Amino acid sequence: MTQRLDYARQAPELFKKYLDFSLALKKTGLALALLDLVTLRASQLNGCAFCVDMHVKEATIHGERALRLHHVAIWRESPLFSPRERAALAWVELLTHLPAHGVPEADFLAVREHFSEEEMAALSFAIVAINGWNRLSVGFAVVPGSQDAQYGLDKSGLT
Repeated sequence: MTQRLDYARQAPELFKKYLDFSLALKKTGLALALLDLVTLRASQLNGCAFCVDMHVKEATIHGERALRLHHVAIWRESPLFSPRERAALAWVELLTHLPAHGVPEADFLAVREHFSEEEMAALSFAIVAINGWNRLSVGFAVVPGSQDAQYGLDKSGLT
């Protein structure tokens, strides 16, 4: 399959602003390893092949272990994630597939137990950002691996 439309070229100013927003998330104080798990899980949930490919490579470059990356899809059953990581993954699932009647208070409090208010806001913005990228990449059929050199993902050693 070929990419349907180059949205970055067709709306360069919006692309740049959205990219700047996404890059700002790396300066929030949330651990890069946590953000890698968040972006990978949301991308899995949204069926975004380009983003799953990208975030596996990005996490590998950041030093994430291969087994943990494989276990993101089964995080609830896996012993490889900390309580804080589990809380973040649960929040990703809640905000990516919003429940019909909103997020239950108990679910919010379970996540809030592991994150400060500032961290909860930053985590939520990170989830908003990746969900948007997923929708662009799925909608326009961006080809996995097609931008590896441009984003430095060829350094992952994964082809």
